[in-house]
Amino acid sequence: MSTDVVTPVVQIDDLSISFATDAGAVKAVAGVTLTVNRGEVLAIVGESGSGKTVTAKSILGLLPETATLGGAVLLSNRAGTATRDIVTLDKKQLRAVRGADVSMVFQEPSTALNPVYTVGWQIAEGLRAHNAKLTRSEAKRQAIDILRKVGIPDPEVRVDYYPHQFSGGQKQRVVIASALVLNPGLIVADEPTTALDVTVQAEILDLLRRLRDEFGTAIVLITHNMGVVADLADRVAVMYQGVVVEEADAATLFSAPQNDYTKKLLDAVPRIGQGRVRTVERAAERERMRVSRASEGHVDAPVVEATDLVIEYPGRLGRKGFRAVDEVSFRIAQGEVLGLVGESGSGKTTIGRAIGGLTRITGGSLKVLDFEMNGFSERRFKPLRADIGFVFQDPAASFNPLLTIADAVAEPLVIHGRAKNPEAARKRVDELLEAVQLPKSYGDRFPHELSGGQRQRASLARGLALEPKLLIADEPTSALDVSVQARVLELFAELQLEFGFAALFISHDLAVVDLLADRIAVLYHGALVEEGTGEEVLEHPQNPYTRRLLASLPVPDPAEQAARRGLLASLQENSRANPAG
Repeated sequence: MSTDVVTPVVQIDDLSISFATDAGAVKAVAGVTLTVNRGEVLAIVGESGSGKTVTAKSILGLLPETATLGGAVLLSNRAGTATRDIVTLDKKQLRAVRGADVSMVFQEPSTALNPVYTVGWQIAEGLRAHNAKLTRSEAKRQAIDILRKVGIPDPEVRVDYYPHQFSGGQKQRVVIASALVLNPGLIVADEPTTALDVTVQAEILDLLRRLRDEFGTAIVLITHNMGVVADLADRVAVMYQGVVVEEADAATLFSAPQNDYTKKLLDAVPRIGQGRVRTVERAAERERMRVSRASEGHVDAPVVEATDLVIEYPGRLGRKGFRAVDEVSFRIAQGEVLGLVGESGSGKTTIGRAIGGLTRITGGSLKVLDFEMNGFSERRFKPLRADIGFVFQDPAASFNPLLTIADAVAEPLVIHGRAKNPEAARKRVDELLEAVQLPKSYGDRFPHELSGGQRQRASLARGLALEPKLLIADEPTSALDVSVQARVLELFAELQLEFGFAALFISHDLAVVDLLADRIAVLYHGALVEEGTGEEVLEHPQNPYTRRLLASLPVPDPAEQAARRGLLASLQENSRANPAG
């Protein structure tokens, strides 16, 4: 942390925020007081609805017209010579402040960037908003310069690229470049790494740390990832139901939390090795059942068996085709959970789609429920679809907003003829909702009326509606708060034991996978580089990529995280020196 000048960049004093609704005023923030100094990172943490994002947006005056504010938000200009109360500024004055004195980095860069304009044009737009006399060539020069500073390769060329031509991590760098181009004294970063792989996340955190250390930029970090907080934050404010319940420096908060809610929040963070006893017990139970069935003459065939699996996408317009999965072999036994991990582009989601019959394989063999998927016909495979359930990453996008939760959960029952009449379907839906710990009355609600965690539970209920033999879960908890994630993961584990389904659990969070999976497979550029139990893969990794993946995973301990940063830097240096390794 830079300590050259201890001048508050923003001072929030007794802030209260309420929103007007049809049912009356709803208070979102009550009496929040916070200070952020130059060159300091303040992390604001808490579960959804705690008021952390609303508090952060008040610094930029980004709240809707239905909001009523009390108290003061005193923002210093970038020169540190004057302060203004954001609460009292009109729209024109706010436009002068945004970008110049304070900027925001949003959670999802794909929606923050306009797809029809080049990234250079979008960065230059912010420059021109504050300097109408700026020439086009000078604006482009500054855009190139800031892209270079945030680590975009070949910025002279890529300044003319469109957002879709960048990877997820590069798009987030472009968003950070847009926020930095006017050199504001404060950046508000709202969940800037939530949708990123751990390796890309580590790169973005390094970039934010460099902004703090080299440029003296203050950062307000909004996140639910306590590992990210331990990695980056100087101080932490914990919010619960619109109130700051605890504030301390990062080392003190993690080593000696005082508030009960803070303790629960830290206890909910998954850690590698945490689920080891449960996975060992589950494996022993599965082996006992296999031996019992074998004594009765039953032979258990694997639910999924891939042998030298290849999936290629054909090239178009003269371009070469792309091999997404390269001769991968693995198997999933009955009642077993296989965790599939790897960064974006590794092929894990492609494999999940192929198992579900949503992507055609182009080589090797893939048997699903003893059905060969190489060259399969939809007509013959269709009856097996009832034995395969899906739980998707974003339940808000996977539910039809026009259907009630009950109708959405009942849909598989209706399609496959498992419900004789609407009354029977609703009875089964009520049973499923109770199984995932949702009141059956929630079946009459629409998706937008449920929280993120509640929607994911409903998604799990839909995936289990037909009592499948195999469940494919693709990043089902990545968008959830840590406390909500803990409840959903516990529920998943309980239901897996109760129903006995096999599962392919796809995730980039190694600690989450370790909590649930019997075995873990690591993918890198479409190839399977390591496979084994959680203890073998995560505690004694053999492949250099697995070691880099583990070193990139932030842990909720500032001291340990600092040591892991050093290890990651060493591994990355070795990787550059020996790319083949």
